[in-house]
Amino acid sequence: MSDIIREGAQLGSQEYIIESGRMARQANGSVRVEYGNSQVLCTATDGGPKDLPFFPLLCDYVENFWSAGSIPGGYFKREGKPGDKATLTSRLIDRPCRPLFPDGYERDTQLVAWVLSADKVNDTDVLSITGASTALMISDIPWDGPIAGLRVGQVDGEFVANPTFEQRENSPMDLVMAVNEDSIVMVEGEGEEVKEQTLADAMEFGHEAAQGVIDLQKRLADEIGREKMTFEAPETDPELEEDVRELAAGPIRDAFTIEDKLEREDAIDDAKAAVVQKLADEYPDSSEDAIEGAFKDVQKELMRDKISTSGTRIDGRELTDVRPLDIEVGLLPEVHGSALFTRGETQALVTSTLGTEDLRVDSLEDDYEKSFFMHYNFPDFSVGETAPFRSTSRRETGHGMLAERSLKPVMPNLDDFPYTVRVVSDILESNGSSSQASVCGGSLALMDAGVGIQKAVSGVAMGLIKDGDDAHILTDIMGVEDFMGDMDFKIAGTRDGVTAFQLDTKISGLSMDTLVEALEQSNDARMHILDAMDDVISEPREDLSPKAPRIVTIEIPTGKIGNVIGSGGKTIRGIQDTTGTNINIDDDGTVEIAADDAESADQAIEIIEGLTAEPKEGETYLGTVQTVTGFGAFVEILPGTDGLCHISELTEGRVDEVEDVLKEGDEVLVKVLEVGNDGKIKLSRKAALAEQGEEEDDE
Repeated sequence: MSDIIREGAQLGSQEYIIESGRMARQANGSVRVEYGNSQVLCTATDGGPKDLPFFPLLCDYVENFWSAGSIPGGYFKREGKPGDKATLTSRLIDRPCRPLFPDGYERDTQLVAWVLSADKVNDTDVLSITGASTALMISDIPWDGPIAGLRVGQVDGEFVANPTFEQRENSPMDLVMAVNEDSIVMVEGEGEEVKEQTLADAMEFGHEAAQGVIDLQKRLADEIGREKMTFEAPETDPELEEDVRELAAGPIRDAFTIEDKLEREDAIDDAKAAVVQKLADEYPDSSEDAIEGAFKDVQKELMRDKISTSGTRIDGRELTDVRPLDIEVGLLPEVHGSALFTRGETQALVTSTLGTEDLRVDSLEDDYEKSFFMHYNFPDFSVGETAPFRSTSRRETGHGMLAERSLKPVMPNLDDFPYTVRVVSDILESNGSSSQASVCGGSLALMDAGVGIQKAVSGVAMGLIKDGDDAHILTDIMGVEDFMGDMDFKIAGTRDGVTAFQLDTKISGLSMDTLVEALEQSNDARMHILDAMDDVISEPREDLSPKAPRIVTIEIPTGKIGNVIGSGGKTIRGIQDTTGTNINIDDDGTVEIAADDAESADQAIEIIEGLTAEPKEGETYLGTVQTVTGFGAFVEILPGTDGLCHISELTEGRVDEVEDVLKEGDEVLVKVLEVGNDGKIKLSRKAALAEQGEEEDDE
């Protein structure tokens, strides 16, 4: 076995250990990362050249249930399709690592984070970011690292690096970061209406806290790193580039004056086709891909130059402008809550659905019940393309989780609102920031359903065009500004603070000054969008949708529980079958009724109240004669409750035999004269008849 190298650095309250030389030695780079008793094996592997027009980087985070001493659920009892946690962590590895590969690098590359030990104290997700970085650093794969991944929380007002699961439960923020020596590369997380300045302070704290791990990776690379393989970006023909620029610049500028996305893209495509056709014969040694690549470079240069020099964007907006908003709610009659949120050429149809049962989620740490879900779907027709429908993509899972984190802090407490809620955002049109349209639409759809969210939430995506030392921050970016820009910073929140955020960069990192400016600028946009949302619906509807299920709680006397349950549960089963409800009764007399709609719930309540009602003095009841004696008749006036109608109270005048007036099985109107302390009830047919006669006289 080759030499085993173990090095450590302090991060937060514990030592961060990185080991190489023991495991997975046939990968180009392999390390084991340890923090507490959590361990992740991270590998970087080169699969050779690929003839593809893109960089085929694959990042995988693999949850092994044995690493936490547990066996997976399900019939097969083995790990299967990656869950949301694995999918989201794979994205956490990909997003900061991808921009640091050389431009034009297209070799088959895979980064794998393999969970070896999950101690249920320290999360393994951020360990995977650092592990992937270290594996790349000591490999022969060209890469401009290192980066370090860490989490920042806040406990008792103090920032904490890599807080434990327990500390995170008491933290008003959960911030995941990837940083390098000089700047911030990636940010993701959520907060309980965190102020922008607090968020900026947390990022600065995290950047400083991670520097020891950055230095640790550099030492390992110097000590055991392999010589990097030679890579040279594909050469370009300067004459070809100049000819493309001369032919394409005018048509591209003309296309940039077209506001409609599809019309603008058609004009760009026509211009590109014309350039390719004209230059293909003149440059027979250059491929069509090379000409199209040069055309794309010109397009990117002109788009960025327009913003840098004129301060306006290709759709005519100023840098801080939000696109026009169009908002509707309640447009789907059979849906519990619905909203159609349109911002420019991005449109989200968002629905909210209420259920009555929490769903259990398997996890390496601990299985848990979940009552709020947000899902995001991106059909290809939203961008005018065709493709078969397949399983949910990583991007869709990530965008859905970002929107879920944005809305979760304002959801009502389960004690006050015992429902499971699922919000689904289906993107019908897309031209940038569809995840934040989903946040806005989700807030509106929840209000439309009558879900008592505490505050409205809106979101906006911020972009960046960096021109030398000048940084131009863009509010509410379009797709082309995301694709050809330098930053995608999604920020969601209420009027009082940030609830979720996600930052990705196309460059090596961002300074704190740029991030602070973006946060401040985003606040104005969020307020503008919230104002527009409030004009349509400013608070949850007073009542739940009539189509929504009902969970109703009533109290019954403990002595009446048996009346509702019945012999062997016969009565309660009958109520459930008749009304289509689910009924649970606690020993203290609390009855919880779960129904598909309000009508079914009301029907069940009426039956239960009838079974458990207490007789009241002065009330008249239609009862059934149960027993006839020489001195009167016992009449059941409520289920399981009877009283005595004395022979003297049967009618006016003398009655010789009770059976002259009543017989067993007769229905009879009786009035309650008295309910004794011993529970005995005195009834009067005579008083009920007299009362009825008075009513008839009044008529």
